[in-house]
Parts: sequence; structure tokens; C-alpha cells
Amino acid sequence: MALGNTVLVGQSGGPTAAINASLAGVVGAARTAGLHTVGMRYGIQGLFDGRTVDLDERLAGPSQLELLSHTPSSYLGSCRYKLPDPSTDETPYRTLFQRFSELGARAVLYIGGNDSMDTIAKLSRYGEATGSRIRFVGVPKTIDNDLILTDHTPGYGSAAKFIAVTVDELACDADVYDLKSVTFVEIMGRDAGWLAASAALAGAAGGHAPDLVLLPEVPLDEQVLLQRLSGLLGEKNTVVVAVSEGVRTADGTLVCERAGSTARIDAFGHAAALSGTSRYLADLAHRELGCKTRAVELCTTQRCAVHLASQADLTEAADLGARGVNAALDGASGVMSALMRVSDAPYEVRYELVDVNRVANAVKAVPAEMIREDGMGVTEAYLRYARPLIAGEPSLSFVGGVPAHVAPLA
Repeated sequence: MALGNTVLVGQSGGPTAAINASLAGVVGAARTAGLHTVGMRYGIQGLFDGRTVDLDERLAGPSQLELLSHTPSSYLGSCRYKLPDPSTDETPYRTLFQRFSELGARAVLYIGGNDSMDTIAKLSRYGEATGSRIRFVGVPKTIDNDLILTDHTPGYGSAAKFIAVTVDELACDADVYDLKSVTFVEIMGRDAGWLAASAALAGAAGGHAPDLVLLPEVPLDEQVLLQRLSGLLGEKNTVVVAVSEGVRTADGTLVCERAGSTARIDAFGHAAALSGTSRYLADLAHRELGCKTRAVELCTTQRCAVHLASQADLTEAADLGARGVNAALDGASGVMSALMRVSDAPYEVRYELVDVNRVANAVKAVPAEMIREDGMGVTEAYLRYARPLIAGEPSLSFVGGVPAHVAPLA
């Protein structure tokens, strides 16, 4: 069967400040190749119902693609849908491949994280088993930075920049009164502490880095934490603690569950919508140390703050989207476009393709050499790794005093 002339693209999982830059990269590369681009509305789940949008029609011209790159959230909408193993249920695959055929798909690209790579892996294996010539390619994104086989993921640099700036500003605000206080800043990160670690970047340019950084990679001992806080309060008035939402005790209990929260389980079996870690620790410190405490949850602001995006992040996101298209046109399938670090200073990366089957459902933790020996902070090795990822500020268009965005889809 002849290949079609359409690049079909979807976005899945949680949004990032750079996910639309990847989409812009896909659309731009497809246009350069003379191909038509169609977007899935609400990912694979929406495609079951035939919900698509003509991206060439909606995003006509380079200026619209540039504006799309600076638009927050996932322009196409998202989903968290887990495809079954085709050996147990082939029905969804038959439906999807029928949709692919109707749309004239030459290539299917999915922009997402661990679970989205699971989708691409299953589709590519099914396509190969059934003799389909459609190419399936994953384009990485996640603010969590926990995909393996890539140096880092688009979305992380922008989230890290927002976290570093916000923690610095919160620390300045907390330090205005002449009294003893501890501020706990709760940062996303279910299984890996990359986001919480980025709070340490606040120390640049005379900023206020957090005194302690608590990561999921290191079990939390409450008594040790209280001792450290007591010692710090003996030296200074204001203590700031960056804490990952996924911090656990030695027995594996999520600290947020001690605050009475119950983690929701998503379609992929992951704990989701974690909340309460900072509140629990603030209550603990207030009760045991008798000082003023405050809990601050950054929540979804970490992933949608395009106004404070990293230009390095946006550029790499677009490049990965474009390279995903080109890889598919070169015949690659069952792969993910990835970044490999060449050097820290000067910062340089190269682009490669990796086996998406190896990426799917795996988690990259913060390595031991980037975690301080006391387990409550990060090392210079982390700072060297992360500093280039938050570099550069995009030139935004403003209308009425606020950044301009692409008009949302109906």
C-alpha cells in the first residue's frame, strides 16, 4: 500500500512550557518536506473518536509557529491513555490503524514522557507485526527530566528556571521580618528529584539558594531534618527548604500521605496529584521547633510559566520535533529523538535516535554524584549540568500588557 502524505502528531501527558515548541518543530519540518500535518485532539484517546485538526490550516505561516512556541499548555490537548498489550486486546489497534489509513498517515509522532513512549513502542511493534509502512517516532517532553537515554528533556529547563527564580523570590519575601521562620517550598517530582534540585540554581547572581533540598532519591528521616533545621535557625533567621512532592520515609511511605492526602493512581499505575508534603513538614517544624513556618506549593505553575521559559529549552524542543519528522521520513520507526551532552562549558549537545522500547516506562533518578553526602542538597556536578539548560530568554510578543498566544482550539 502506498504511503500517505500526512504527518500525524499528538501530545500526551502533562503539559510543559516547551511542548508547543516541539509541535512547532514538527509542523515546520513537515512543511519543509512538502507534507500535510494533522494534529490529534486529546492524544490517542481523542483519535479513537476521529477528533483531529488540520494544523496547516490553523497555523498558517512562520509567525503562527513562532507564536505557538510561546503558548502555554498543550495546544492539541492531552490524555493519559494506556494501550493494552495487543496479544490480549487487538481492538484498539485495529481502530487506530484504520484512522491512520483514513488520514493518509506517513508518520505518527507523539510528544510526551515515559508513558507516551510506551504508546509509540506498542504502535511501532504492532505496525511492524502487521506489515504497516507507517513510521512511529517519539518526541520527548517532561518537566520531571526522568526519561532515560537522553541527557535531559524539553520542558525541564523552563520549569527549572521558573523554580529557581520563584524560590529566590520567596526567600527574599520570607526574610523581611526579624524572626525565626522556616519556609517549605513543595516542588513537583513523583519519582525523581530533578525539579526540586533545580531550586539550588537560585544561588546564582547573588540570589537565595535554599538551605536544604529534599529529594525522593533519599529517604527522609524526620528527626534528622529537625536537627538540621534547629542548627540552621541557630545561625540565621530565615530557613528555606525545597522539597519534592515525592519524598518518602525509609519504609516507602509518601510524606504527603502523613498529611492525610491520598495519591490518585493514573491509567499507567503511577501515583498522581500528590499534595501535602510541605504542609505536613511545616506543621511538624512549627510543633517541634516552635518557630513560624510556611508551606508553599508551586503546583502547576511549574509547567505552564512560558513567560519565564528558557530559550535553550525552546530551541532544543523545536529541534527534537523537527528531527523526529526527518527520522521518520528516513525510514526510522520505534525510536525517540534524544539529546546527548558533548560538553558543559561551552555547552554543546548532539542529536541522536534511541530505541523507544528501552525508554518506555523507565525512570532516570538524580545520580548519587549530584546529591550531597548529607542527602539534603545537590553538588556542583548538578549545577554544572543544569545551568546551561535555563539559559536565554525568549523574545515575547505582548498585547495589552500580557504575552500573546495562539488562539485555543474550540
